Amino acid sequence: MIEMKIEVWSDFVCPFCYIGKRRLEEALEQAGFASQAEVEFKSFELDPHTPKTSDKSIYEVLAEKYGSTIEGAKGMTAQVVAQAKTVGLDYNFDGMKSANTLDAHRLVKWASAQGKAKEANELLLQAYFIEAKEIGKDEVLLDLIESIGLPRDEADKVLNSDDYLTEVQADIARAGEIGVRGVPFFVLNDKYAISGAQPLETFVGALNKIAEEENISSSK
Repeated sequence: MIEMKIEVWSDFVCPFCYIGKRRLEEALEQAGFASQAEVEFKSFELDPHTPKTSDKSIYEVLAEKYGSTIEGAKGMTAQVVAQAKTVGLDYNFDGMKSANTLDAHRLVKWASAQGKAKEANELLLQAYFIEAKEIGKDEVLLDLIESIGLPRDEADKVLNSDDYLTEVQADIARAGEIGVRGVPFFVLNDKYAISGAQPLETFVGALNKIAEEENISSSK
């Protein structure tokens, strides 16, 4: 029985979104609410103006954005890599390039309509951060979506249309309405919000609080 609804605003090029996803998953298991919770991922674009693809390394992009050197950018990402390792993720910033994620979000909305929401969201994050794939490219997206058993030709039709654009925009608009300024952003049972990839204890505490208030029994 689904007794908890968790909405997660996230972007596929947000390093803390993948870390936050893992911490939420671990918290649900640790607190014993994994079977009672429905997790729904919402679209968010960190930078809608990012080109679909880029020849620049992620270090070059970060150096330009923050007025830093390449070495300075590597220093920034080293801290993120260390955090990712705490949840079992090995980020590959060396091979990573920036990407526009609008089409990825549209395609994941379509995959979600086919019952593949969980697989598609995990796949896109893994492809970008672990495998350093260029998820702004149509061919890369089509290869990925085909790998979870969805028809490539139908996915291609989605990419070559405006399908699911309204749904993506609706997520982004709602984020603005509830005051989301950055991602990941978690809303639990329409009552509690957690901003950022907070420590595991923060997630567990919020889950237990909701369970206590709403008489939800843990499966532990």
